[in-house]
Amino acid sequence: MFSRKVSTALRVLIIVACVIVSGILGVFLGYNYVLSQNARFENLKKSISNGDLVINQNTPGAVMIVIRSGDTTSDIAEKLKDSGLIKNTLTFSVMSKFNGFDGGYLAGTHFLTPDLSYDEMMYILCQEPEVVRITFPEGFTYKQIKDRLKEKGLAFSEKRLDECMNSPDLFVNYPFVSSIKQNDDRDYILSGYLFPDTYDFDMNASEEEIISTFLRNMNVKLYDEFYERAEKLNMSMDEVMTLASLIQMETTDKTDMLYISAVFHNRLKSENDDMHFLGSCASINYLREKAGMEHVWAATADDLEWDSPYNTYKYPGLPPGPICMPSLDAIQAALYPEPNCNFYYFCAKGDGRTAFAVTKEEHEANVAKYKDNWNDNPVQTDDEPHDTDED
Repeated sequence: MFSRKVSTALRVLIIVACVIVSGILGVFLGYNYVLSQNARFENLKKSISNGDLVINQNTPGAVMIVIRSGDTTSDIAEKLKDSGLIKNTLTFSVMSKFNGFDGGYLAGTHFLTPDLSYDEMMYILCQEPEVVRITFPEGFTYKQIKDRLKEKGLAFSEKRLDECMNSPDLFVNYPFVSSIKQNDDRDYILSGYLFPDTYDFDMNASEEEIISTFLRNMNVKLYDEFYERAEKLNMSMDEVMTLASLIQMETTDKTDMLYISAVFHNRLKSENDDMHFLGSCASINYLREKAGMEHVWAATADDLEWDSPYNTYKYPGLPPGPICMPSLDAIQAALYPEPNCNFYYFCAKGDGRTAFAVTKEEHEANVAKYKDNWNDNPVQTDDEPHDTDED
């Protein structure tokens, strides 16, 4: 009887001792694992920052993993398994929680290689995703923006991007979008609002995300003061942007922008109905570009008869919408034209500057004076903003 009690007590003591030893050993091993893990991650961080470990689309054997907003750790594990990067999704999910990575994976495009450990993959997927940096010069048209996006390797549907440009209801959180009036003659509703700047895009960004990236920047650039000034001019912000796009396509010189703006404002306010025709060759070149034709300094006789509401020689007032993406300088010029200016005409000098005139006779004399320069200086149409045209 007594021996059985002793035997039972000894067994209990042994079990307790084993549990204690296992616990101590587990803590010790876990502590060592965490230390070694931290050391591995620190080395990995140094390798990445030093450029010793660079994994991108050009890395041999690299596999692209796209994490979408809302993807769970389980979703990501499935993508890794489907791509042949891991064998066990449960192990990845459990290790993600244990390592503290669960919920920390960043949406976007990442590149991994099969030789990476689970820890390394987790660490990399928590870093900033691969982006493509793209610069869009001032005065780019929507077509040029699409071409630049494709040239830089962004994977998007051109058809869907066009649909987004004509779907203002997707972006009504921006006041300048919600105030655009519907116009069936307008080519793209959001044309003019893709602010020219340098952007970082995820190479697999959705079409809506691409447009939103531009619009967020535009929203920052349009100060409250601009809306107040537009109201004083009895103009909507969209009319200001449309005018700014014409100014942008006429010149890149900041001073000339102010005077060109004054010419357009003078014409729009003139009591002479004939003056309401802005006669801007920028609008003609917009139509020529759409038709796959080269830009010109002066509109041809056929150009003048182009039956389009964007033809400011044939249709009075502003065109249906912006013809390019204007710079901040052009927007400010549209809002604050040169004061006390009585010019009604201008033409290009052919060297990037502009000649102004009060009367038609003075204008014709300027055209005759600078016409030869146009043949010596072709109009820029590629990566740089378009230069001035004859008006």
